[in-house]
Amino acid sequence: MEETRKTAPGAAYAAILGAASLWGVVGLWNRHLMEAGVSATNIVALRNLGGMALLCLIFAVRDRGVFRVKPAHLKYFFGTGVVSVVMFTVCYFSCQQVCSLAVASILLYTAPAIVVVLSAVLWKEPITKKKLLALALTLVGCACVCGVFSGTLSVTGMGVLLGLGAGFFYALYSVFGRYALAHYSAMTVTVWTFLFAGPASLVLLRPAELTAMGPTHWLALAGLVVFSTVFSYLLYTWGLARVEAGRASIMASLEPVVAALVGAAVFGEPITALTAAGIVCVLAGVTILR
Repeated sequence: MEETRKTAPGAAYAAILGAASLWGVVGLWNRHLMEAGVSATNIVALRNLGGMALLCLIFAVRDRGVFRVKPAHLKYFFGTGVVSVVMFTVCYFSCQQVCSLAVASILLYTAPAIVVVLSAVLWKEPITKKKLLALALTLVGCACVCGVFSGTLSVTGMGVLLGLGAGFFYALYSVFGRYALAHYSAMTVTVWTFLFAGPASLVLLRPAELTAMGPTHWLALAGLVVFSTVFSYLLYTWGLARVEAGRASIMASLEPVVAALVGAAVFGEPITALTAAGIVCVLAGVTILR
């Protein structure tokens, strides 16, 4: 696995950017579900449980070998599934309840900086000038896209702690994922991530909210599970196996750019000069890493 990381082929970069793009359209599915009265935390539970069910179905037919792991390695999947996927979501949505969405979003995107620092400490990945420039460009770009500089922001001390917690737990997917990838394929890591994340999300599930969902809402849920959960995590984890964790996390900052473009194209949300400048910054940061 170490050899594949050093080669860092263009396909790995494409996989990571593809994953970020699929995460960027999450809002498209979420808005349809929220129209039916499904809460954000319930969407998280449905997403994780649906992702677990679909991955298990696919690999029960395609390759049952992914279900065979050593008990000593289950700690890595507890890390990717519960500590990262579930905990970052809980912190993120809790932050949104006490702060503005812009503050929650930009605090979440402290994750690449956290990954770069942890990667340098844990695996001696070099912190180069190019990486620092890319990190700065993507952080500023995300701030512009999220509207941090557009007006007065609602910030509380608890909100900042929750937002930083979201960024930290979000970053840990790349950390725990890399440890797991030293022993298993990207497919195995993704399957076991959701074997842990799915059951852990049951505490968030509110079945009563599903009664108002019609056919279009179930299609939106299917899109969320298939494209923005299963495919996206398979792509990101496959790319993570071949790219430095710090680089992968920075490149995933393309997500808010895609979200802004989807908002403009589908929902008619305006793209201001500040938003456009942020998009350029993120794209520049991602490009110089290639």
